[in-house]
Amino acid sequence: MEKKHIISLGGQLASGKSTISKILQENLNFGIYKNGDYFRKLAMEMGMDVTTFNVYVINHPEIDRKIEYSAKEYAKEHDNFIIDARLGFYAVPESFKVYLKVDINEAAKRAFYDENRKKSENFATIEEQKEDMIKRYNLENERYFNLYGVRKEDESNYDLIVDTTYITPEQAATIIKEEYLKWLEKERNRVIDE
Repeated sequence: MEKKHIISLGGQLASGKSTISKILQENLNFGIYKNGDYFRKLAMEMGMDVTTFNVYVINHPEIDRKIEYSAKEYAKEHDNFIIDARLGFYAVPESFKVYLKVDINEAAKRAFYDENRKKSENFATIEEQKEDMIKRYNLENERYFNLYGVRKEDESNYDLIVDTTYITPEQAATIIKEEYLKWLEKERNRVIDE
């Protein structure tokens, strides 16, 4: 399968996907395709918070498939972009597949103080935010395994794992860019050797 100039950026909740995607977009002059925005939009349109919507789509797999496969359809017609999606690695296997990890306590703090999340996730304490994130993580894992037979946290699915707990988004983006360029070079050499 021919590899395109696509980076799929997945990972744990509040691991920095959106911020790192924006930095990579600027550094590589790539576009961004975000499944999460579509998911949140649908949740708000139905008057649900994201956790409730996670439960709802368990019984409406057609919605989940539409969201997840939208990246695959986009990749058929586009190149030079970043997929910001938990199952981007699965939907577009020819991409450079990156997984971002983060400690749950740090993730809860990031999410709690993120003003962009307040419309769809609004909690009184960091502990409540953390409990909700654990619940969402488990709901997603179960749903993805039941629908697609994959475990998003299985590190063997990825070309690169980056722990963002103690590094800045800029540092993470630098690591990803460097490893992506090495990956591209290996692919070029493989094609030449064939």
